[in-house]
Amino acid sequence: MRSPEAAVPLGAPFGPLLAKELREMASGRPLWIMLLILCPLIGFSFFQAVSLYSNASATALDASGLASALSPLDGVLVPTFGGFYVAVTLLFPFVAIRVLGNEKESGALRLLIQLPYRTPTLIGAKLVAVFAAWLIAAVPAISALAIWEFMGGHLFVAETLNLVLGHLLYGLLVGAIALFAAALAESAATAAIVTLGFTIGSWVIDFAAASQPDLLGWSSWLSLTQTLHTFELGLLSISLVVGVLAAILGFAALATIWLPMGVALRTKVARSVVCIAATCLVLVAAAQIRWSVDSTEDRRNSFSLADEQALAQLSKQLTITVHLVPEDPRYADLQTSILSKLERIIPRIIIRPAGDQQSAVGSASDESYGEVEYSYGGRSAVSRSTGTEEILPLLYGLANVPLLAPVTGTDDYPGYPLVAAPWIALPWFLGGLPLLIGVAWWRCRRVPTIEYASSQKEISRENLT
Repeated sequence: MRSPEAAVPLGAPFGPLLAKELREMASGRPLWIMLLILCPLIGFSFFQAVSLYSNASATALDASGLASALSPLDGVLVPTFGGFYVAVTLLFPFVAIRVLGNEKESGALRLLIQLPYRTPTLIGAKLVAVFAAWLIAAVPAISALAIWEFMGGHLFVAETLNLVLGHLLYGLLVGAIALFAAALAESAATAAIVTLGFTIGSWVIDFAAASQPDLLGWSSWLSLTQTLHTFELGLLSISLVVGVLAAILGFAALATIWLPMGVALRTKVARSVVCIAATCLVLVAAAQIRWSVDSTEDRRNSFSLADEQALAQLSKQLTITVHLVPEDPRYADLQTSILSKLERIIPRIIIRPAGDQQSAVGSASDESYGEVEYSYGGRSAVSRSTGTEEILPLLYGLANVPLLAPVTGTDDYPGYPLVAAPWIALPWFLGGLPLLIGVAWWRCRRVPTIEYASSQKEISRENLT
């Protein structure tokens, strides 16, 4: 008979439970196999990134004006972590599922839930174990950063940590989905299929939204991969961080709901509906947060410091009407160079499309197509430009703000060209690191044997005495 919830003690120590989860995670094969696969995957990504960056740097050394376009974030860090992203998407679910799926298949879960721990505590320990597994899996990617610095490459701390944070949140989100799938499914194989349905399904959503932006553009917010895009641009969005954390806790809460046995299906469904509704409310509230930080060294997501201070003083509402369709390349340029930056600075801003334009071809006959109308304080102006040199003076004129004197040299990005030999990293990723992983795997698998032998010696000593 199932014990009542009130009879579960609340003072059980968390340390032994966490140690058990970490030990089971380290003794399993999925984590170490993933690490061995990551070595050549990240090694090849790093090799290709450094090769292309070196070729571009050789050209920039001959033409000094091209050096400012060379950023290690775009040239080395993002491509290298791209291999890590693929592994987390396809392989990490199997690592995360093991902390719960094997216990359900072997029947150990029936014994585990009888321990003096509440179900949220059990899921919390498993989520911490997933976090530890991600830290171990990130070793090849972090070692690539160390090799890049050894080669003489440049790393800007803020943008590097921001990128690592994005991949951490993505990994925890995948792990939380895997825990929910393992709690929901009866076998680890079924849980893996469910988790891959979320991760690979995100690629399908991205492809569909890119091919049909008018019809399926709204579905892009369902894609898990969109959580990384903002971090790869060097932008730390508090709204995105809060939203991802809410999704992680939401899936963990769903795993807590579906893990206990003996609870009626109707009760689990009702609790799940409440959990999903609460998570959606948090996501909607997080979407209203507009505060973000540009972590890049070249300030690609920001205007100059002087322009930002001047634009932040615009207290009235700025309305921007765009006569462009999303698939038009000019719309992408406008969004990158003007609109996204203004959204981060001006307190009250509304950006809206003009009418129901179906395609760029069908709208080409409209004389106003391509225009962008700016309205502020009862005044308006129209421009077809997507450059800051034309738009900022236009905004200052609408707000009666005097033009700022150009300041040279304060925001100039020097660029960091580097011609390096990428083959230096291959012995590490193809030899040294896999060897260390193999030794660590062997040591972890020997731990239970050593503990068993020592315990047998203690028992024999007691019998002799």
